[in-house]
Amino acid sequence: MNNAIQPAQKMPLLTAKDIDGKTFDITQRQTELPWKMIVVYRGVHCPLCTKQLNALAKMKSDFSDAGVELAAVSADSQEQLQQHLNDLDVNFPLYTGLTLEQMTDFGLYISEPRNENETNHPFSEPAIFVLNEDNQIQIIDKSNAPFSRPDLNALLSGIKFIRENDYPIRGTFAP
Repeated sequence: MNNAIQPAQKMPLLTAKDIDGKTFDITQRQTELPWKMIVVYRGVHCPLCTKQLNALAKMKSDFSDAGVELAAVSADSQEQLQQHLNDLDVNFPLYTGLTLEQMTDFGLYISEPRNENETNHPFSEPAIFVLNEDNQIQIIDKSNAPFSRPDLNALLSGIKFIRENDYPIRGTFAP
């Protein structure tokens, strides 16, 4: 695992395909909101991801009010995303095609499927990147298991506190 992505670093380009198959740099804002939160999810095979994405959709206006645009990405194929849409009620962009190279470059934890019923490709475990108005990585949360994810209400509260109090980017000390 490469841990090159660090807090305060400018977020590198992250290209993926939207539901129509068009390629985008998902770090770029699609709205006027100054901050962006990118949720990396495991894929259609993960019921916890479905739950998290649907919960996030219910909170979209709260994140927007806090100045945060939302997006989510997985290593799933276009077909898998289309299948996943049957269980999702999201109101923010979803992207597919996260590559093994991208997952490695972003220091994500990567798993292989347990069997062919799970999925047919390596996938990233959950992660969240919150980018500030300068496209610096303000918050990173990476897990090596589907059961460990930040509470979305606590995360939103923290983002509000950071923005309202000019709170610095944490975790940047390098001896």
